[in-house]
Amino acid sequence: MPKISKTKEEKIKEAILNLLFEVSPRSLFTAEIAKELARDEEYIKKLLQELKAKNLVVEIKKNSKGKIYKRRTRWALSKEAFNAYNLLTNSTNF
Repeated sequence: MPKISKTKEEKIKEAILNLLFEVSPRSLFTAEIAKELARDEEYIKKLLQELKAKNLVVEIKKNSKGKIYKRRTRWALSKEAFNAYNLLTNSTNF
């Protein structure tokens, strides 16, 4: 499998953050993000873990009733990332 350049990987991460911002305050499953971006689920999961390490996304392991997912994870923007994105989009829209 060909290696993806760091530049393209950063663009994919930006696309993930943009997608999560657009659906906010909802969260999306890894599979939904992968499908939307036409990428492999495992690859998207790896990128999401990297974004989580930078405190840009949060991992949600429980459903709305508090039951823990066995094999699934939902993702949402962290509050800090949402506020930064919101500030950025509001400053560019005159």
